[in-house]
Amino acid sequence: MAENLENSARSKSAPSEDDYALKSTYGAPFPAPELAYEPPKPRNYAPKIGVIGCGGIIPFHLRAYQKQGFRVAALCNRTLEKAQKARDEFFPDARIFADAEAIFADESIEVVDITTHPDDRVALIARALECGKHVLSQKPFVIDLGEGEELVALAQKKGRRLAVNQNGRFSPHFSYARRALEAALIGELVSTHFRVHWNHGWIQNTPFEQMPGIILYDFAIHWFDLTAQFWGENRAKRVFATRAHAPSQTLRPPMLSQALVEFETGQASLVFDAILPFGARDTSYFGGTQGSILCDGPDLNAQTVTIFNENGHASPRLNGDWFSSGFEGAMGELLCAIEENREPLNSAKSNLRSLELSFAAIESSLSGVPVEVGSVRRVPQGALRF
Repeated sequence: MAENLENSARSKSAPSEDDYALKSTYGAPFPAPELAYEPPKPRNYAPKIGVIGCGGIIPFHLRAYQKQGFRVAALCNRTLEKAQKARDEFFPDARIFADAEAIFADESIEVVDITTHPDDRVALIARALECGKHVLSQKPFVIDLGEGEELVALAQKKGRRLAVNQNGRFSPHFSYARRALEAALIGELVSTHFRVHWNHGWIQNTPFEQMPGIILYDFAIHWFDLTAQFWGENRAKRVFATRAHAPSQTLRPPMLSQALVEFETGQASLVFDAILPFGARDTSYFGGTQGSILCDGPDLNAQTVTIFNENGHASPRLNGDWFSSGFEGAMGELLCAIEENREPLNSAKSNLRSLELSFAAIESSLSGVPVEVGSVRRVPQGALRF
């Protein structure tokens, strides 16, 4: 009898597989909450839009604007043939120019989408604001935080809205996850983890191959921006980042990069394997005090979202994709902000915090030591060119 009691007590106190995290349960499925994740669109505001810069990304902008019914009235590019091609394909009634001053001088154009490279962009943004235009800037917004702060101050002085085309904020899975966090479906944020595994080989023999920081700067700015957005007022303290060349890679830049971010009450990580020819995967995890959110799929356009909390698990069916929803949302949010007389979610001011994180990560990857976020005021030259 005593032996049976002893065995029973030992059995009750012995760890189970659950204690060692060898097993997990999803809980029962429950209906996915209906959240307003789709690209915002103004109710009554339909201004004329001018586009400056008609490079490779512009068809995605214009296709999104066309779908949403936004009014693109003018297109500008130094090589006029590029503006003409974009006009003929998407907005045949739009006027075309080789000089941006023609758009700035047109008082009927209220909003300007500036998609040029960063070297040209600062002067164009400043000129647009001085001429009374609202502006959507391509990302990365600026390469110098001081210049970015001056543009933000100028927009405020002129009473104009200045936003950044961080389209990742409006992709379906990230937009839904943000809304779920705002609705307190997983409690307070504890961690964010992004894992992107893909092949970025398209940069070979392009100007992008001459950029050592192509991954942490030009590409990862989306995830640094998402990190800053999800953490909100809980600002990042320090970041430690690394970069490396993969075995036998022929591309010049390091194609493997990662960053660890320290917050006062949490942590974040970002991993980029940009040279994997097979088995691409894109996974994001948001951990909270009362639940978690998992976004997972083979790429940014094919993502499933699952919420886990005390009710069980739920997976919404989402519409849209990374590019179309992203570009619809970036411009749509700016137009809504103008209509509602408020700052846009994708404001340039908020994006400066994203750039602080990005610049610190790049500096850390070059120096090999953790870097205080906000201490690096300009993108390190070691990221821009060999």
